[in-house]
Amino acid sequence: MAGLVPGIHVFAAGVYKGVDARHKAWHDAERAAVAASPMQIALDEARAAAVRGEVPVGAVIVRAGDILARAGNRTLELRDPTAHAELLAIRAAAAALGSERLTGCDLYVTLEPCAMCAAAMSFARIRRLYYGAADPKGGAVDNGVRFFSSASCHHRPEVYGGMSESECGALLKDFFAARR
Repeated sequence: MAGLVPGIHVFAAGVYKGVDARHKAWHDAERAAVAASPMQIALDEARAAAVRGEVPVGAVIVRAGDILARAGNRTLELRDPTAHAELLAIRAAAAALGSERLTGCDLYVTLEPCAMCAAAMSFARIRRLYYGAADPKGGAVDNGVRFFSSASCHHRPEVYGGMSESECGALLKDFFAARR
């Protein structure tokens, strides 16, 4: 996919033109992992972000059991304050689908989304949001502005918070403790 950020993973489900058997096997394994735990894949992306020195947040977008995109924070690397994991995954999934609407897609993220990311999910028409750790300071779903409850929000995904909460929270806590 031309124009996508390196390190952002995009998958075109079921398309194997010119792809060798190893890649197909890898894609099949990836698909099986989605059925098992998309949040674990998001945690893998968060850990990779931490290794890069980024705040450890990871996101995965899934539709009909297929991973469309996965990403970790890249705000420092890209020198872009909007390069949150959720936005990078939304951009990659939109490119993979060829549409700005991600109808029928579910987003898994390790930290409660901020207002910017919540708005992007609404505009993209994300079907369901699953997040790990709550964010009392910067979250905007169940904390802060509660974006999806506001009158100006035109699309509200189903929201499920607290998924793998202790593991997601520990990753963030350990990251910031090491920085102090």
